Amino acid sequence: MSSQLVSLVTPAHVPLDLDLPLQRITGIGPRQAQKLEKLGLSTVRDLLFHLPRRYEDTRETVPLRALQPGIVQTAHVRVRNVSSRRSPYKKMVLVEATLEDDGAVATAVWFNQPFLARQLQPGTELMISGKVEMSRTGMTFRSPVFERTGRDQHHVGTLAPIYPETQGITSRFLRTRIEPLLGLATQVPDRLPPSIREAEGLMPIAEALYQVHVPDDLARAARARERIAFEELFLLQVAAERARRRRMSGPGVIVGYDIELARRFVATLPFKLTDGQRVAGHEILTDLAAPGPMNRLLQGDVGSGKTVVAALAALMTHHAGFQTAVMAPTEILARQHHATLDKLLTQHGLPPRLLVGSTSAAARREILAGLAGGHDSLIVGTHALIEDGVVMINLGLVVVDEQHRFGVAQRRRLRQTSGAMPNYLAMTATPIPRSLSNTLYGDVDLSELREMPPGRHPVETRVIPPEARDSAYEFVRAEVRKGRQAFVICPRIEESDKLGARSATAEFERLSTTVFRDLRVELLHGRMPAREKTERMERFVRGDADVLVATSVVEVGVDVPNATIMLIEGAERFGLAQLHQFRGRVGRDQHQSYCLLFEGGIDEEGSQRLAAVAATDSGFELAERDLQLRGPGQLVGLRQHGLPEMLAADLLDVALGRRTKQAALAWLDSDPDLSAWKPLSDAMNAYRAVFDID
Repeated sequence: MSSQLVSLVTPAHVPLDLDLPLQRITGIGPRQAQKLEKLGLSTVRDLLFHLPRRYEDTRETVPLRALQPGIVQTAHVRVRNVSSRRSPYKKMVLVEATLEDDGAVATAVWFNQPFLARQLQPGTELMISGKVEMSRTGMTFRSPVFERTGRDQHHVGTLAPIYPETQGITSRFLRTRIEPLLGLATQVPDRLPPSIREAEGLMPIAEALYQVHVPDDLARAARARERIAFEELFLLQVAAERARRRRMSGPGVIVGYDIELARRFVATLPFKLTDGQRVAGHEILTDLAAPGPMNRLLQGDVGSGKTVVAALAALMTHHAGFQTAVMAPTEILARQHHATLDKLLTQHGLPPRLLVGSTSAAARREILAGLAGGHDSLIVGTHALIEDGVVMINLGLVVVDEQHRFGVAQRRRLRQTSGAMPNYLAMTATPIPRSLSNTLYGDVDLSELREMPPGRHPVETRVIPPEARDSAYEFVRAEVRKGRQAFVICPRIEESDKLGARSATAEFERLSTTVFRDLRVELLHGRMPAREKTERMERFVRGDADVLVATSVVEVGVDVPNATIMLIEGAERFGLAQLHQFRGRVGRDQHQSYCLLFEGGIDEEGSQRLAAVAATDSGFELAERDLQLRGPGQLVGLRQHGLPEMLAADLLDVALGRRTKQAALAWLDSDPDLSAWKPLSDAMNAYRAVFDID
């Protein structure tokens, strides 16, 4: 890197490297560094990988005499004169410049930018670009962008990158800070092995970073982005395939598939299994009987009967002489699973035990002794299952519900409470669209429950505008008079003037003292002690309360068959998956149920989300719709999976996904321990915890 470039970037005594904090760079002060943090940018490396969203091409210039009104055009001009005046109507400062080239004249006007009168000196040559309109003085550029002509043009008359921005950080600012750093791209490790780069026709990473920020043309910019995207997906595919091969090669807990036992279990159920439950059950029992440890994700819509399938797997595991652990993210959900499994399995000689945060010390000692001695074969709990002292002598199956709510380390620790590698079944009522499944779950086998059990009525969903609030309350009261119950969900526990969202505590006071003062109203939120939450929930389940005002603590697992109303305040503040989860808490009996989505401060995106929820009762369809509205990165929550964020890769690019998977499989066949290319081996550090690989 030249000394001239160093001086542009940072004081000479500061060594330049990829991990240098951005506030050490000349031209980036503490306040700007703080704003850059909002974009996730804190080091030189982050800035190099802050990729453009698109490019603004203003390279084609038009002579002033050939300007056309109504379109954006670029011209190379000389400033003849500049003036400023105050508008008599709106009292705005107008800066006007007369522009000339080859004897032709046009004007440019800017609003409320008085400093431009000092910047634009007569005789200055500019590249200017903007929408041109016909005015009384002739052709006029309105609020155009401009830049002095010269060798160091970055913004106008160029192929200028447009970056993700935040308040106070513009693309113009980012261009001037990123380009001087591009010499450091040679320090970025090229994690794609050279043979793969050559076979795929991909450029080195240093060239890709240069071309993505300062492209020769749009074709080179596209190739540069493809190069970065290929690497991201290739690393993901390598990590997933290594995990799969490691799992399949290691000793697992083999659970024999006893068909007669499965038939006896199904015969005792008070309902008929759906076809989806039968298929998923067969897939899981087949996995359990295979040599390698099972690693399966069971996706099922809200109320589709995932717990019944898990119960069958637990019974089969017990019959083979092994233990099962079922972990849920909240105590309410853990207690719900315990009650359901008790009804399903105790009659088969497999009574579940419950271990949660509020379990008494005496009961905890008894449970731990039973697990360590192998006397208890089925334990249901929360994070309490991974606390010190919990040892399962022959754990054969781990079931984790709503897996995305647990950290990676927590899930790993649960699997390691026993010496052997147990089979693993994750369950979720938040479906991942099929188009994303292969990429995100390359090491996981998938089962889906798309049908609802017989007797379940679709929940009627209505969007309630502010003016219809009172009539909606009367509808709730009418349902309660029939003997039904209602949930009221609020976005927050306490008031927040900043967000303007209704809080559970304030709404409880308002509803219990005014709107529903003739009804029994209960309050439930996540900050309550576990025992108090349980008591309040149990009162609602028993029918001792008519209305339960709560936060998202009831999002999953709560089963109150008599509840037929789900009223959601500020519904636009929740995501599609969360709204669908709330809706799944009603409609669990033969009574017709309703979901009332109360609008708060609505916007276009929020309106689209509420309309989508009202239009379909399928979680799988909503997942696809969420994908369209928010894109794959936000939808799947890559950080919840523990995966590095995708900067260039489109998780929906099936063709690129296929190419990267084929390349990953071929590389691992020739280099299974990743010893042939160190940058690739080093890159796996980011995936070790996610995929549990060495």
